[in-house]
Amino acid sequence: MGIMSKILGGGGDRSTEDYATLDLEEDFESPGAAGTMSVHFAEIGGQQDVIAIKDAVYDGDLVVADITRHSTTDTASDRIVEELRQVADEVDGDIVKKGDDQIVVTPTGVGIAREKLN
Repeated sequence: MGIMSKILGGGGDRSTEDYATLDLEEDFESPGAAGTMSVHFAEIGGQQDVIAIKDAVYDGDLVVADITRHSTTDTASDRIVEELRQVADEVDGDIVKKGDDQIVVTPTGVGIAREKLN
């Protein structure tokens, strides 16, 4: 029996010996284990809010930041976006501005697709 037959259930009788019992406490790491990435949501009201975002990205976390408090012509907004772009470059992550109100900054090795899913 091939692997696809096993996956798709293409034949043969099954018995309880064909299945393994998993002990969730021993076989899997907890979600809070080291090395996992978190997603943070932030609001940028001023330059001081950028520090926490930078720290999160340096720690390997993804941040979705709301920048609606700044107008699109605001020079402070441009400085904030440029500072976050430098952080993304430093950690080999990615940054994208979604509309006029959100910025997504990713950590090392995480890219952002520019195309929408269907």
